[in-house]
Amino acid sequence: MKTTAVTHENITCSVLAVPPLARHADLSLNREANKALIHHMESGGVRTLLYGGNANFYNIPVSEYAEVLDFLEETVGADTWVIPSVGPDYGKMIDQAAILRQRKFPTAMILPLMFPSTDAGAMDGIRRFSDAFAQPVIIYIKNTTFLQPESVEVLAREGRIAAIKYAIVRDAPEQDEFLTRLLQLVDKSKVISGIGERPAIVHLRDFGLSGFTSGSVCVGPRGSMELLRAIQSGNFLEAEQLRAAYMPLEDCRDALNPIRVLHDAVTAAGIADMGPMLPMLSRLDSKHQAHLGVISKALLAHDKALDLRNL
Repeated sequence: MKTTAVTHENITCSVLAVPPLARHADLSLNREANKALIHHMESGGVRTLLYGGNANFYNIPVSEYAEVLDFLEETVGADTWVIPSVGPDYGKMIDQAAILRQRKFPTAMILPLMFPSTDAGAMDGIRRFSDAFAQPVIIYIKNTTFLQPESVEVLAREGRIAAIKYAIVRDAPEQDEFLTRLLQLVDKSKVISGIGERPAIVHLRDFGLSGFTSGSVCVGPRGSMELLRAIQSGNFLEAEQLRAAYMPLEDCRDALNPIRVLHDAVTAAGIADMGPMLPMLSRLDSKHQAHLGVISKALLAHDKALDLRNL
């Protein structure tokens, strides 16, 4: 696992994969299935793994946290950057800080607490966590109420922010007053598009964001990495063509539930059996599984074809 301090190169060298976490029927960690998924992503060129919402870190027990961190640290390659998440509530977050501080993770992402929280209260919690962790953190902006751009700017000026995952969904991502205001106040090199392939081109091309996170990259890592490189090189026609392969799965995720669909998509594609989900989430109903299997296997086949093309 890469343990050096977070740099701009970390953010731009890889799509930030946001994978699910496999479990056995008794909800214990399925090490072999998780290893298979990690190997699949790394073999496709992914070098950043962000374990957050898709891994259901919202509901992970603090009593299991050390085990999961140690597993990830010992499983990934030497040049892979792992970002664990904490929270979303303060009590859980501060307990996790003590566990993290005993390990070599250079940053962690703070999951947004939707309720009950206030802007000032969130700032206080982030400050206390970053002090306890003794590392800068990744801020996750998922709505317009958790943290205001002015508050993020203060935290950045204090040296507490390694990066910002921006994930407010817009019908027209090119029209985003909140993001525009945020980029007027903070260094845009620290801001990552956090909503997958759909807005990635607009966010990187038009707003100058540094990279993007993806769940679908867990199924098709090569194409998503090629998409990142195409955007970075300014080849936007190729980027549009590469992105098109991800839209059926992204459409399904948006229509049903992004976390639940991705969890089952990895299983349906035959990459690894993700097993059950931690409560308070559940797997998809059987009526959706057949369609999900078709689109997941199609994306995986497309990705393998890209691999053969590049040989």
